[in-house]
Amino acid sequence: MERDMSFYRTLKAIAERSQDTLAHDAAGAAALVVMLVVGLHLPGLV
Repeated sequence: MERDMSFYRTLKAIAERSQDTLAHDAAGAAALVVMLVVGLHLPGLV
C-alpha cells in the first residue's frame, strides 16, 4: 500500500513541476493521434 501512495505522490510531483508545459504536451499528443487516424484512413480515401 505504501508503494502505491509513493507512486501517486511521484506522479503528483511531476505534474506540479511541469504544469506550464502540460497543456502543450497534451496538445501535441492530440495532434499525433489525429495524424495517426488520418494516416490510417488515407488509403480508403484514395
